[in-house]
Amino acid sequence: MLEMYTAAWRNPPIRVCAFAIFFFGFSGAAIAPFQSVIAIQEFGLSDAAYSAIIFTAAIVNVAASVLIGILSDRLGEYRKALLVVTMFGIVGNGLVFFGANSTAFVIALLFLLPIFGALNSLIFANVKAFSIGLPSRELSGVNSAVRAMISLSWVLVPGLIGILLAKSDSMLPAFLVAALACVVCLGLFLFALPPAPAVHESLRQNVRFRASLKRIAKPAVFIRLLAIALITSTLHVNAAVLPLVTTKIAGGTLADVGVVIGIVAVLEIVFILFWARLEPKFGPVTTICGGSLLYVAYLVLLGQASAPWHVYALCLLSGFGAAAIISLPITYLQELIPDLAGLGSSLISVNMFLSAGLGSLIFGLGTWISGYGGTSILGGLAGLTGIALVYGLDRKRSHPTL
Repeated sequence: MLEMYTAAWRNPPIRVCAFAIFFFGFSGAAIAPFQSVIAIQEFGLSDAAYSAIIFTAAIVNVAASVLIGILSDRLGEYRKALLVVTMFGIVGNGLVFFGANSTAFVIALLFLLPIFGALNSLIFANVKAFSIGLPSRELSGVNSAVRAMISLSWVLVPGLIGILLAKSDSMLPAFLVAALACVVCLGLFLFALPPAPAVHESLRQNVRFRASLKRIAKPAVFIRLLAIALITSTLHVNAAVLPLVTTKIAGGTLADVGVVIGIVAVLEIVFILFWARLEPKFGPVTTICGGSLLYVAYLVLLGQASAPWHVYALCLLSGFGAAAIISLPITYLQELIPDLAGLGSSLISVNMFLSAGLGSLIFGLGTWISGYGGTSILGGLAGLTGIALVYGLDRKRSHPTL
């Protein structure tokens, strides 16, 4: 199974991108678990104010990802954008740590860190540029290898930061750690990453902002993007209902929630390898739909859990399905706009935004008409709708051809 990743590790630029995205994930994993605590308890922001900041930041991130992706396509290379965006991460995290006040926090979260978040899609655009000429069976393995590095960072970092700051009066040093992770990214891009292969001049001349934005809005693209977002929304629904089902219905504790999340994160890394091996054999559509069906089954069963051991027993199914959802749609989304790596990869961020919004709507609707268990089942039905759309539109194609 590991041979699927040799294409990533024997290619130096792709290897650099894999390490860079690990440290990108490192920076996010260092602060995300503690961000709300810092905002509300240390800086005194209200719940409503913090929610508004997070929502606005998500919009800024999507806009930045799309616009920077288009600009990078116009320039014909991605290294400059990688360097500039990484600087936003260094400045943003550093501002919160050294400023240590609510103003610095709000500025960083609203403007600086959302732009840094565009680094995710930029790295995948760069990977695609360096993967030109690779066989399709290797391309899926490359994307999966790079995506697995983010999962690895989320397995290792939150617990490490929690241990380091357990006796601290403030969680602000987490932002210093995040800034240092960004510095490592900057060093990798400056000293280890060569320029990507130049885009042909005729293609660069055809990249226009308005025309590029219209390509995202094309019905053939947007309906597929919506379908993937419905599938990915299941992850957001699970993030909301898992702690509540475990503690309120199944009779577990928050410690159980932490253990379950850790187990699933480790399983995701293992099963990303598995799905990367299956994708070249069965195609992205079949593997996305198959893996997502497993996660739908998990959500339905989670909605019926009544004891802690039920939740633990579902870890294997959860990790198996989640690994497919977090890794396989990357190549599918890029292929929606195959000729523009920056714009196509920016759809990863658009999908994250849409799926988070859909997940919030599903959670709100589910808790209004039912309990937490019913909300989990409703999330599974939304995912099933996305699966039906993807399979119905592209079951006869190896990639979506638009």
